[in-house]
Amino acid sequence: MPSALVIFFFQSSQLVHESPFAEVLVYIVIILLSAKLSAELFERIGQPAVIGELVAGVILGNLILINSKLTFFEPLRVDHLVSHPAIAVDALAQIGIILLLFEVGLESSVSDMRKVGLSAFFVATAGVVAPFVLGYLVSAIFVTHIPAKILLISPNFKLSYIHMFVGAALCATSVGITARVFRDMGKLQLIEARIILGAAVIDDVLGLLVLSTVSGLVSAAESGTSMSLAGIAKIIGLALAFLIGSLLAGSMLVPNIMNVAARFRTSGLMLITSILICFGLAALAGYIGLAPIVGAFAGGLILEEVHFKNFAGNLRIRDLLEPITQLFVPIFFVLMGIQVHLETFLTTTVIGISAGLIVAAVIGKQVCGLAVIERGIDRLTIGIGMIPRGEVGLIFAGIGRSLGVVDDNIFSAIVIMVIVTTFITPPLLKVSITRFEKHTPRV
Repeated sequence: MPSALVIFFFQSSQLVHESPFAEVLVYIVIILLSAKLSAELFERIGQPAVIGELVAGVILGNLILINSKLTFFEPLRVDHLVSHPAIAVDALAQIGIILLLFEVGLESSVSDMRKVGLSAFFVATAGVVAPFVLGYLVSAIFVTHIPAKILLISPNFKLSYIHMFVGAALCATSVGITARVFRDMGKLQLIEARIILGAAVIDDVLGLLVLSTVSGLVSAAESGTSMSLAGIAKIIGLALAFLIGSLLAGSMLVPNIMNVAARFRTSGLMLITSILICFGLAALAGYIGLAPIVGAFAGGLILEEVHFKNFAGNLRIRDLLEPITQLFVPIFFVLMGIQVHLETFLTTTVIGISAGLIVAAVIGKQVCGLAVIERGIDRLTIGIGMIPRGEVGLIFAGIGRSLGVVDDNIFSAIVIMVIVTTFITPPLLKVSITRFEKHTPRV
């Protein structure tokens, strides 16, 4: 499907040489069309749309393996984008990342974190620490030298930074597919489901702290300095202070901001005000040295439906945000797929990294079940429910790639790990739930 589209439009590259902006528009047309068609196909077979969008990107990015003349997407595949149209598409994908984490924040709630108790906290902590350590070890086994181009830019760069980014990419859990399995089976009320969904929120926060720390280490190396333990503690403290400060400021300021905005007659202010908060906090996070996605997540976390009660109409902010995320977020996922180099899997090293990361991802999350403190809870189900990686893991890998830490081999392996862990979770989870309830009837 994507191959036919590209052949139709681009057998002659003259079609897109008249105007760079025309090239951007054609990129968007093909990316969105491919994303939606592939997402539809994967949803019909019971898989999440994000996997379809990733696969569409992998196909588009590797069309050159089918026909050497199909080079239209090559400018989007390099480590450092130089083509103006490619930079524009990447900017749209970055907006997609911001909106995606904003949406994750909207779906999270501080009050929900309090309700799920210590088990969810222990599950989330184990689900971050164990995969990080295992991912680090897998990387240490297969990645034994620093690429020369990194050393040219950052003489103080350490090999351990690469291992840390790989470990960080394994930390995050994407429980959207897990939640859907519980919902389809009518089991969302189970304590296991509540623990998993609660742990996922805490998991996101801890994962962002890990990302902020590792990114800070890399940025320090790029500036020609090394970071001490005090510097690492400073980054973690800054990230925590930012999140806590955002929550406190949000609780005091957001209700007043929304009340004022609700008095205006201009249409669309409910959506625009929310996006301004999202982009504003994302920019602030970037300016103080944190990843902008930390700010976007905080922006979603401080907004609650009660803040919009004075606006006319019955639509929720998530409903208003949906068309915008449906435009920008698929661009990000397809772009991540485009940057996967299938030819790298011809080497045993990349195959080994991929297999190692998949095993580490699965085993690392099984440790989550051991962290549950209550009796009578199916620990295997909790471990399986925490397996799927998704958007946050891809974002970590994308940031690592943009910083030059994650090369084509590692990036491709991480994307394959995300796809495989998402594929295997639904059938394993259904079997686990059925098995436990058959042998351990609920009271």
